[in-house]
Amino acid sequence: MHDPREYRSMAEREAEWFARLPAQLAFAREHSPAYRRLFAGVDLSLVNSWSALASLPLTRKSALPEEQAELPPFAGYATCAPGEAGRVFASPGPIFEPQGEGADPWRMRRACQAAGFAPGFLVHNSFAYHLTPGGFMLDLGCQAAGCAVFPAGPGQTELQVGAMRALQPDAYVGTPSFLAILLERARDAGVPLPRLKRALVSGEALPAALREQLTGFGVTAYQCYASADLGLIAYEGVPGGGLICDEDILVEIVCPGTGEPVPFGEVGEVVVTTLQRSYPLVRFATGDLSAFSPELSPCGRSGRVLRGWLGRADQTAKVRGLFVHPAQLAALQKRVPEVGRLRLEVSRAGAQDTLTLKAECADTPALLDALSTGFRELTQLRADVVAVLPGSLPADGKVIDDCRSH
Repeated sequence: MHDPREYRSMAEREAEWFARLPAQLAFAREHSPAYRRLFAGVDLSLVNSWSALASLPLTRKSALPEEQAELPPFAGYATCAPGEAGRVFASPGPIFEPQGEGADPWRMRRACQAAGFAPGFLVHNSFAYHLTPGGFMLDLGCQAAGCAVFPAGPGQTELQVGAMRALQPDAYVGTPSFLAILLERARDAGVPLPRLKRALVSGEALPAALREQLTGFGVTAYQCYASADLGLIAYEGVPGGGLICDEDILVEIVCPGTGEPVPFGEVGEVVVTTLQRSYPLVRFATGDLSAFSPELSPCGRSGRVLRGWLGRADQTAKVRGLFVHPAQLAALQKRVPEVGRLRLEVSRAGAQDTLTLKAECADTPALLDALSTGFRELTQLRADVVAVLPGSLPADGKVIDDCRSH
């Protein structure tokens, strides 16, 4: 049974979020040392709109390994001790995460149900249960949807095909590429899998050719977008119909390096605020690029839709021994407000790195000199500055374009 909250109006959804948010932020400040510091002096009762939320600082995923090394294990963001978390996981970085509260702590039930998983299904789960939480995320979500789970984990293809022969699962969760391997191996071994009709896949891209390959085996694949820190972020209600943002998080799309929201529909970094208590991440910058789609999902759910994963926001480039960051270009844009978008192109002429700064602005010597001087002061590097027509740089979230062949 689907959650009726998925079909309400956006006004109803936002009214609920912003009614809950001030108390959630106050709880985070009271119980989390990190947010006690970050929210010091902020009147959290006024954070009841998108613009007010955007005024709060980002919590960057890319900074967590260093922050957790300084203040183990959770850098002060969690409100629970490790022994109270139920399970603690380690993702690459390393980044340590507490499991969270409730029977479905990553809120994966909604994605399972959208993929057509029903009570009484047996689900073959090939996500890893070791160190990282992927296996448990989907395991608990499937159980919350009324399904039984076979905890296969990754690898051992022959053994997994043998288990599928014996158990005849109704559905699969895991990466799409491993599902294709299992289906090919089952076909080659003469193992019929007539009950396996649905899959919920994540952890890697699902290109159209791979989706079609799975369809050829009789399996309809639905994608979801999730992370160990945040749980479910978005999920498909119709294969290929866009990723619907989960009901219990607030998703922003912001300019990489600044945290400022981009115009609706433009590409930017995915930033998520959760409403859970044990790990109350606020404006958590994922490092992923995406954009809101102007269209709703064809399935009838009314939540905002992400266009999918469109790259990484961390476009830092090392040039002549120095790092150039998107935040430096954002600072330059504030220094010279007459410009529109900026894009730094990094290339190589022979053994020498070259920099070209394209700016949507008037082609005047004073403006180009201001950009050149500001860029040199902010980065300690020199760049050729080129004026381009307003609107000519693509709105794809890319600030630094590294064209070198590494």
